[in-house]
Amino acid sequence: MRDKLANNRPAKQFSTDEMKSDPLNPKLSYMACEFDTHFKVFHELMANKVSEIMLVASAYDAYILEEDGSLASKIINEYHGLNLSRPPRLTHVDNTRRALELLKTENFDLVITMPHLEDTDPFEFGRTIKAIEPELPVILLAHSLEGLFPLPTNKDISGIDEVFVWSGDAELLLAIVKNVEDRLNVENDTQRAQVRVIILVEDSPLYKSYFLPLMYRQVVNQTQAVLEESLNEEHRLLKMRARPKILVADTYEKAMQLYERYHSFLFGVVSDTRFPKSEAICADAGYQLLLKIKDTIRDLPLLLLSSEPENRTKAEQIPAKFLDKNSPDLFTELRNFFLNNLGFGDFVFRNPDGSEIARASNLRQLEIILPMIPDESLLYHALRNRFSNWIMARSEIVLASRLRKLQVSDFPDIEAIRQFLTASIHSLRKWRQKGVVIQFNARYFDPGIADFVKIGPGSLGGKARGLAFVANLLRQSPGFYEKYKEISVQIPRTLVITTTGFDQFVSENRLNDFLDEASTDEKVQAAFLDARMPGQIVSDLKAYLDQVRYPLSVRSSSLLEDAHHQPLAGLYKTYMIANNHPDDHQRLQSLVRAIKMVYASTWFDLPRRFTRSTAFLHRKETMGVMIQQITGRCHDGYFYPSISGLARSQNYYPIGNIEPEDGMCKIALGFGTIIDSGAGGLRFCPKYPKMLPDFSKTEDILANAQQQFYALAMELTDASSGKDGLYDLACRNIADALSEEPVMELTSTYIAQEDRIRDSGTASGTKLVTFASVLKHTTFPLAELITDLLEIGRKGLGCNVEIEFAVNLGKGAKQPAEFNILQIRPMSDSDPLEVEILDEDKANAVCYSAQALGHGKNERMFDIVYVKLDTFDISKTIEMAAGIRKLNAILKSAQAPYLLIGPGRWGSFDRWLGIPVKWDDISGAGAIVELRIPELNADASQGSHFFQQISTQAIPYLTISQAGNDFLHWKQIETFPAVFESTYLRHVHLPEPLSIKCDGRSSQCIIMPKNISS
Repeated sequence: MRDKLANNRPAKQFSTDEMKSDPLNPKLSYMACEFDTHFKVFHELMANKVSEIMLVASAYDAYILEEDGSLASKIINEYHGLNLSRPPRLTHVDNTRRALELLKTENFDLVITMPHLEDTDPFEFGRTIKAIEPELPVILLAHSLEGLFPLPTNKDISGIDEVFVWSGDAELLLAIVKNVEDRLNVENDTQRAQVRVIILVEDSPLYKSYFLPLMYRQVVNQTQAVLEESLNEEHRLLKMRARPKILVADTYEKAMQLYERYHSFLFGVVSDTRFPKSEAICADAGYQLLLKIKDTIRDLPLLLLSSEPENRTKAEQIPAKFLDKNSPDLFTELRNFFLNNLGFGDFVFRNPDGSEIARASNLRQLEIILPMIPDESLLYHALRNRFSNWIMARSEIVLASRLRKLQVSDFPDIEAIRQFLTASIHSLRKWRQKGVVIQFNARYFDPGIADFVKIGPGSLGGKARGLAFVANLLRQSPGFYEKYKEISVQIPRTLVITTTGFDQFVSENRLNDFLDEASTDEKVQAAFLDARMPGQIVSDLKAYLDQVRYPLSVRSSSLLEDAHHQPLAGLYKTYMIANNHPDDHQRLQSLVRAIKMVYASTWFDLPRRFTRSTAFLHRKETMGVMIQQITGRCHDGYFYPSISGLARSQNYYPIGNIEPEDGMCKIALGFGTIIDSGAGGLRFCPKYPKMLPDFSKTEDILANAQQQFYALAMELTDASSGKDGLYDLACRNIADALSEEPVMELTSTYIAQEDRIRDSGTASGTKLVTFASVLKHTTFPLAELITDLLEIGRKGLGCNVEIEFAVNLGKGAKQPAEFNILQIRPMSDSDPLEVEILDEDKANAVCYSAQALGHGKNERMFDIVYVKLDTFDISKTIEMAAGIRKLNAILKSAQAPYLLIGPGRWGSFDRWLGIPVKWDDISGAGAIVELRIPELNADASQGSHFFQQISTQAIPYLTISQAGNDFLHWKQIETFPAVFESTYLRHVHLPEPLSIKCDGRSSQCIIMPKNISS
C-alpha cells in the first residue's frame, strides 16, 4: 500500500462497505485458494538440497579449518543450533586425483576447494569438474585474499562459482550451503510460491564472507521467530522453506540480470558502492544500480554499503539507507535495516515525528491494535508500504503482494484503509487454519480463528480424525466455498484431547485393572470420576475456558470409532454443557467431569463386548475426547439448532425415479436426538427434495409431522441438571415454541375447514413442521448443499459416507446462515463384500426380487405369515387384515420377527388394490413381500404406505412382479409345516432361520432356508 504513482491513471476506489466485508468476498477478488498458505505449495519448495559436500583440501588446510573442532561437527552444530533440518554430510579428500575419481562414482551436491592443491591450481581443478558435471557448484574457500583478489586477469576463472574467505566462523559454512541452495531453487520457488528475493551486490570475497552469514542469520532468525504463529510442527518445518532467497552478484551487469529476472519478487537490495561495471571498477556503480531500481520500484527497501563515508550523500539522493563498512557497530546497523526496513521483528507504530505509539509481534496482535491506531500514524505507515513489508517478512506472500499493489488513493478515507487491513488479516488468519489440526497453545489460542485444536501428541481418535479430514477436504474445494459463499459451511470449533491424555489418565490413576475385571458400568464410572485428571490437561482446559463461553458438547473419539467397517460408532457417551455458570471453577469442574465420564464409557460392558466380537479382540481400546461448540442459538431460554440431520450417499429405499446413489437425508427441528432414537424426522432424497414419501398426502403430514423437539435448557436449575451432574436435553412440544424463530420458519399451517396445508407459519390453524420453506421454496439450499457434500465425501473417503450436520438459518447479513458438519464416517454397510448375492444363492432361493428396498443380511427369522393365493378373494381383504392383526400380536409378544407375504399394495386405503392393514397390524414384520397378481391391477407401492417405518427400522421390502426374473416358489413354501392356517392365511415356523440378503446398491434381494445358504 503506497501513495498514488505519477501515472495519471484514475484510482479505482473501494466502497466503505467493501472495506468492512470479508476480503474473501469475490468483489475484492480474494478467492480463498489465493490465501492458501497451506502445506501443498510448501512441499514443492526447496526441492534441491545440498546433502553431500566434497571438501578438497590439503592436510594443512584441513587442519586449519578444523583447528577448534571437526568441520562436519561445526556444520551439524550450526544446523541444530538454528533448528534447521537435514545437515549435509562432508567428505574430505586431500588431492584432486582422488576427488575426480569420487565424482565419477558418487553423487555430490557441492564441491568446496581450498587454494593450496599439490597437483593443480583451484581454477584449473574447477574447470575439470565443470567438464564432468557442468551444473555442480564449485566454491573456492581461502584463508586470505593474497593472490586471489582482485582475481588475476590472465586466469580463466570459469570453473569457480564463488570465492569466500575463511575466518574460523562456522556460520560461513551455513551461508555457503544456503546460498548454493537458493541459487538452485530460486527459479522454481519464485514461480510456485512467489518466494521473495534479496540481492546482495559485493565483489570483495572478504566482505561477502562477512555480510552473507550476517544476512542469513537475520533471515533464519526472523523465520524462526514468526514460526511461533505457525499452526503445527509440519507447518513450522515447511514454512522455513518459504524464507526469502539471497542471491549474490559481483558486477553491475550480474546485478541487473538478477533484478530484471526477479524484480516481481524483490524484497530488498543490499549493494556495495564500488564494484565492476563494463569490466572496469566503477566508483559509483552501486549508486547507479540502486537509483535505477528506485526509479521502477519506489518503495523497495535499499541499503548502500561503502567504506567511504562521503557516499552517505549519494545514498540520501536515491534515497536509500547507508551503512559505513568501517562502523564498529556494523552488525547492529545491518540488523536494524532488516528490522526497520524489511519488516523483521515487531511492527512498531510511530507518529510522523518518529515517536512510538504501539507495537505488534504477530498478526493477531496487529489485528487487535489496528482499530486503536491514530489516523496520522496509520497513514504514515501506509504511505511507506510498511504493512506489506512486515507481512511479507512473515511469508504471507499473497496478502503482502496484494497490499503492495494497492494505493492509498484507492480508498475513500483512512477509516476504509483501517477496516480493509483488519478484515484482510482476520480472513488470512482464519483461512490458513481451516483444515489444519493445531497444537493448543494457551498463549496464542484464539477461539475466533482456530477451528480445530488438539491437546497432546497422540492420535485424534476415529471420530475426530474423520472431522479433521472433512475440514481438510473442504479446504481443498474452493469452488464449493465460492458456490455457497453466503453460507458459513464449517466444522464446529473443536478441541481434542488426544488418546495420549486417556493413556496418561489411566496410567497415573492405575485404572488398568478394570480391563481384566468383570466390573459393572456403575463401578467403572465411579472409579473414573474419583480419579485425578493430569495437571497439564486441567491447566490447558482452564486456559481454553477462559476464552470460550458458548455451550459445549463432550463427545467420544475412540481409536476404532468410525473406522471402515467397524461397529463401534454410537457405543460411547456424549454430554452437553451449557457452560454459562458464573463461577469459572464450576465451569471447569463440569467439563472435567464430562471428560471423565466419556473416558469411563470406553470400558463399559457394551463397547467391550463389541470389541471382543471383532478382529480387534486383542487390541486395547483407547479414547480421544472431542470438545465442540454446539451448533444453535438461544431462543427463550433454550439453545438449539434450526435443523439437525443425517445424510447418506447411498439410498437403500429409493422410490419412483430415485436411484440408490442419489442418497438420502433425514432432518428434524432442534437437536438430532429424535432422529437417533428413531422417534421422528423427515426423510427425503437430496436430489429430489420435493418428493416426500412421509408427506404424500394431507393425512400423512398430519400423522408424521414432528410434534416434539430437543433443546438445551440454559437456565441453571436443578431440573435441567441430569443425574450425572450435567445438563440433559429437554424434550419440548412444538406447540410450546410457536413464537420462536426456527419453529416459525419451518412450520406450515393446516386449515381444517379447507382440509389443506398452507406453506406459512403465520396463518391461523394447526402448526406443522414441514420444512417447506427449505425443501420446497429453497430459502436455504439445504438439499443442493447436501448433495454436493455427499459427493465430496464419497470421493474423499473412497466409499459411501454418512454425514451428521446441524443448521442455523440466517437472519440477514448480521447473522448469516451456518451449516456445521458434525461428523463424517463410512457408512456401516459400505463394504461391497458384506452383501454379495451369488448365482448359487439365486438357485437355492425360495424368493428373488430385483425391485427390493433395504440393505443388509438377516438370519433371525424363523416364521412366515402369508396370504394363500389358491383361496385369495379380493372381496375379503378386510377379513384378511383382521387375521394378520391377530397373528402379528402373537408373534410380536413372542419377540419373533416374521416374513410377511401377500398380494397387492400393503396398507392400501382401497381394499380392491391390496390388503388394508395399518402399521400396527404388521409392526412385528421383519421383512415384507408384495406380490403383483392379475386379480389386483395396481402399481407397486414400494412400501409408500409405511415408508417411514420400514426405512427407519431398515425392514427389507420386496416387490415380486410376474414379468422379469423375479420369483417366489410357492410349492416350496407350502411344504413348510404350519403353526396356524385359516381360509386365507397360513403361518409356518422353520427349524432353521431364513437367510435374507438384500443388496441396496442393485435393489436385489434373495430369501432362502438357512441350511442351504452360502
